[in-house]
Amino acid sequence: MKPLLILLFTTTLLAQKPLTIEAITAEGGLTGRPPEAFQWSPDNSRLTFVQRDDSGEHGELWSIDAATGQKTVLVTEANLSRLAPPLSKIQDEREKERLSRYGVAAYQWAPDSQHILFDSHGQLWLYRLDNGTAVQFTSSPDPSTDPKFSPDGKFVSFVRDHSLVIERVDGMKEGGMRIHRKKDKSDTGTEDENILNGEVDWVYEEELSVRSNQFWSADSRKIAFLQMDEAPVPTYPITDWLPTHPRVEKEKYPKVGDPNPTVRLGVVDASNSKVKWITPFPEEEAPNVYLPRFGWATPNVVWAQVLNRRQDHIDLYFIDTDSGRSRKVLSETSDAWININDDFRILKTENYPANRFLWTSWRDGHTHIYLYSFNPSDPTSADAKLERQLTQGDFEVLTVEAVNATSSDATTQILFTATTDASRQQHVFSVQLNGEGLHQLIPDSGTEHAEFSDNGQHFLSSISSTLQPPARSLCSLDGICKKFWESRSLAEYSLTPPRNLDFKAEDGTPLHAQLLLPVTTTAKIPLVVYIYGGPAGQTAADSWDGFIGLYHQYLVHHGFAVFTLDNRGTPNRDKKFLAALKGQFGAVELRDQLGALNELFTLYPQLDKDRTAIWGWSNGGSMTLYAMTHSEVFKAGISVAPVTDSRNYDTIYTERYLGLLPEAAKAYDDTSEPKVAANLHGALLLVHGTSDDNVHFQNTIQMIDALIKAGKQFNLMLYPNKTHGISGPAAQAHLLHAMENHLTRELMPGKAVQADSR
Repeated sequence: MKPLLILLFTTTLLAQKPLTIEAITAEGGLTGRPPEAFQWSPDNSRLTFVQRDDSGEHGELWSIDAATGQKTVLVTEANLSRLAPPLSKIQDEREKERLSRYGVAAYQWAPDSQHILFDSHGQLWLYRLDNGTAVQFTSSPDPSTDPKFSPDGKFVSFVRDHSLVIERVDGMKEGGMRIHRKKDKSDTGTEDENILNGEVDWVYEEELSVRSNQFWSADSRKIAFLQMDEAPVPTYPITDWLPTHPRVEKEKYPKVGDPNPTVRLGVVDASNSKVKWITPFPEEEAPNVYLPRFGWATPNVVWAQVLNRRQDHIDLYFIDTDSGRSRKVLSETSDAWININDDFRILKTENYPANRFLWTSWRDGHTHIYLYSFNPSDPTSADAKLERQLTQGDFEVLTVEAVNATSSDATTQILFTATTDASRQQHVFSVQLNGEGLHQLIPDSGTEHAEFSDNGQHFLSSISSTLQPPARSLCSLDGICKKFWESRSLAEYSLTPPRNLDFKAEDGTPLHAQLLLPVTTTAKIPLVVYIYGGPAGQTAADSWDGFIGLYHQYLVHHGFAVFTLDNRGTPNRDKKFLAALKGQFGAVELRDQLGALNELFTLYPQLDKDRTAIWGWSNGGSMTLYAMTHSEVFKAGISVAPVTDSRNYDTIYTERYLGLLPEAAKAYDDTSEPKVAANLHGALLLVHGTSDDNVHFQNTIQMIDALIKAGKQFNLMLYPNKTHGISGPAAQAHLLHAMENHLTRELMPGKAVQADSR
């Protein structure tokens, strides 16, 4: 039997296909390019999506029949190439990242489900399904964004040159109404570039997840929109260093303590462009509040959420657009902060008018769904009334997805995504409007994301796990699914299964972690710690982690162990867990990381605590610097796109957690890495994109200056014109090679550094 065992072992080794950085970062990657731009038709009969080849250059718009699951091509490649060209055609890196990062829709369905409005990089085209023809709807040199049909399909509204524009669909000629910006104070009479009508600015888009600031009423007579005045907001220069004469673009970006854009809420009549201002708070309060969400409760009543600058108090207003009368109908205060989301839903079932709404809250220590009612004949006449709590238990409601309305509370279903398996996984659940019948729709493991039809009867399900990239299925509420796309198999790469581990913080709080161990006979294994550590991302969840996860597999194949831990302050856990970082960044997170590492080295003595590195991106980059200046555990570290001083970051995100200046000055001082540069321990590789409009390159410049003054040597890698994601196959391959070389030099000094194989 021995020769057979040797033969089988040899065959297994020969069959394993080596992972390469070039394959990991190539267009389409190892798994193939997944479908994109999913949309449900307004009649709920079909799900549409764009499917492109690995290069991203060639694609078609596909349709899936919700009833039968049958797939058909709706728009051919020849037509789609001009109606929805690939992102590779865009040269501006910031615009490319904006479209992908914020999921800007490439097309919109018309209410009749027979026409589609395409956004061809700022030019709008109306496509007819019956004959496959398209007519150009806009032709201005300025791009048109955020197009929306009126519910009756007669008008299209969009934003252009900071103005809200309304056009009739019939006639197909421009020249409709425009909500103009006010004139500036100069003698030229030009329009004020600081006024945004219906447009979303950077900080609302990034930190409050606002995707639109203009919404049609149900009767197609009015649009509620937000006007933002960015005049008081300071600018940051984004510099393109590649031309002979560098080009500078000024970005409006409020940093900690800076003025935010002032906002006011307006309603415009679609028939005559007359605007009525209905802001529910006094004008003098505008600089110190946020208006993160609003919409229509009835054809004449607007609802609006108003959040204070500390972000620990939120008010819900109902505003009568005819009389201008407003009423605060609900208020909520938190001793931590208020989470802004899209869970607010006005409910209308077969036996009830629009007189109830859903509200999610942290008030019992977990995020759960609550049902409120109001007077439908006069929503501004009284406060909203709490009817019942719909969900409860040791889990977090992450997103309210849809409502499947029927004739009774006992059969109407609220569809939502929630955590399972102590937050390692997430799935879609249903609960009845009477609070009963809670159940998971698809009995599967891993992490699920869903996109529901408007009537809540069908949904797109995307499920992944740490070793399985997402597969897409069309599902119904009875849990029956028909898979229509899955990635290429990765079986030939022999990916290493993670070991799920649990540790305890100093206060006994459970902390989840994952460990990847190489198959090796080496007595001691070098360890790489991957960290994010902040409120915007988990790393130890049972979900596919894209090219970062594959890169960690690559490191394991080359003899490194990889460890990641979700410390207190990371998301998808209860309020107490997240609020541990309130008023501070770094100290609690690092104590959790170091405590778990000490226990890990005891559990796995083959790990070499003297050859341990740490790396992270964005908040993980900040935590890497904090760990290397506040401990001596790490022999090496890689910090990608870090915030090096919290005063450099934006108002909404940073003040939410650290507080307001000047009273929170110490919390901000404690996050300043340049101030403690002299304490750097270990070999540092610092990485940044020079056009990063999120975490500004300024952060790394300040750190460089401090390290030089402290006499500390370090390595630096800059990526010209790249933004926060350092996107593109060439740049990402270069980055991953640079990271591998750094880790190899510092943790495996006897091993030759890998060169770029291209």
